[in-house]
Amino acid sequence: MQRVTVWNENRHEQKNPKVREIYPEGIHGAIASFLKEESFEAKTATLDEPEHGLTDDVLNETDVLLWWGHLAHDEVSDTVVKKIHQRVLDGMGLIVLHSGHFSKIFQTLMGTGCDLKWREADEKERLWVVEPSHPIVEGIGESIELEKEEMYGEHFDIPAPDEVVLMSWFEGGEVFRSGCTFKRGSGKIFYFRPGHETYPTYHNKQIQRVISNAVKWAQPTTRNIPIRGNAKPLEDIKPKD
Repeated sequence: MQRVTVWNENRHEQKNPKVREIYPEGIHGAIASFLKEESFEAKTATLDEPEHGLTDDVLNETDVLLWWGHLAHDEVSDTVVKKIHQRVLDGMGLIVLHSGHFSKIFQTLMGTGCDLKWREADEKERLWVVEPSHPIVEGIGESIELEKEEMYGEHFDIPAPDEVVLMSWFEGGEVFRSGCTFKRGSGKIFYFRPGHETYPTYHNKQIQRVISNAVKWAQPTTRNIPIRGNAKPLEDIKPKD
């Protein structure tokens, strides 16, 4: 069974009654709940737990880590970020959600500022599937329509993705690369844009399907660790005259 940890800073839920009303168990609880329904072994972790809930034991028992953050990126320990970074390089999958684009771990893995345009105006978002053969959008039609979402607009300051799976259009006219894949070391990364805290986006069945598909896609690959460094020759090297 695939082992998933859903991390959330869990600050909006404490400060904003509207967010608590939409996500009474927290954003992390809502995501973990539908993942459990899909037969994943899903647990949660939050910012204010010791080591942000991401101890060595938790990380070592996590196949895919989901990350939601917004208000408190700077409060995340650099030590924990370094451990997550190494786990991704070693093969752990990482799914970065919505405002997690400004998280320390995503910026570290991307090597860029990850900035973008944004606007809160209750506007329609349509996420177009632009890579229909990709497993992350299995079971999704041509597009996903969200009645209200926060706008993110280009230019998104990230390195060129390995694949752009979903592209958003917003009622105000902007577009955005909303579903992007990357590989770092042996790990697979998926950035997925929707999920502003004051909208019930994570209750949308199609959004849940994309996240569930992404968890399956990002799972570690069973393989031998490559040998690096100074190496003995595989064949005899004949002396050269």
